[in-house]
Amino acid sequence: MPLSGAVTRSTLRQQIADALRDEVLAGRLQPGEDFTVKQIADQYGVSATPVREALVDLCAQGLLDSDQHRGFRVHQYSVDDYRGMVEARMLVVDGIFRRRAPLPPQAAPPGPAVPDHGIGVALVSVRRRGEAAARAARAGDLDILIGYDIRYWRELGGLVAANTYIADFLHRLRVQAWAFSVPYLRSERDLLGWLWGGHVELVDAITRADAEAAVAVVRDYNAHSLEWADRLEQQAR
Repeated sequence: MPLSGAVTRSTLRQQIADALRDEVLAGRLQPGEDFTVKQIADQYGVSATPVREALVDLCAQGLLDSDQHRGFRVHQYSVDDYRGMVEARMLVVDGIFRRRAPLPPQAAPPGPAVPDHGIGVALVSVRRRGEAAARAARAGDLDILIGYDIRYWRELGGLVAANTYIADFLHRLRVQAWAFSVPYLRSERDLLGWLWGGHVELVDAITRADAEAAVAVVRDYNAHSLEWADRLEQQAR
């Protein structure tokens, strides 16, 4: 019985953390917004313990700040923080491609066929997520884009990096970058001009084991992100 209770609490803790992270990424919890454990527990109709654990987890992910006297606050990233995330992502991904090709040569046979190795099957799933993300970017549907984009990069990072620690680091940067971006994108007049939709192009290059093409797509994406950061900085002056 104690084991069952522990599993239930752990599951509830994760569910609350996921729900609150979604609230941050959707912009419903705004940067700098304060709240307490009791407020969240009352909102979800649960006890304080799993809520407190979930909030501590989100602090560790960089999405919340803990204040001993006021409870918790949604972390407020600066443009410099965002630029640092993009630059860190650039360094790590460039390092991955320098270390190895996107896929082993034998995983990408000649022609357009998808490789029948396990990694090729996984890339089919990644490509579908990429197609959905690209459609959302073209439509300007930010809520749909965020969900598919995060899952796309999570799966693709795990395949390409082949290293859990690197994949987890890149995933954390991705979530933090979206947490910074959403409040600005919600008020962006030219939203479609700043939503990246090159997901399919990238996964196709990786499926072909074309490291040069994959690097070019990622570098264009990062340049696009840094250009947006420069624009935000200019607007703030």
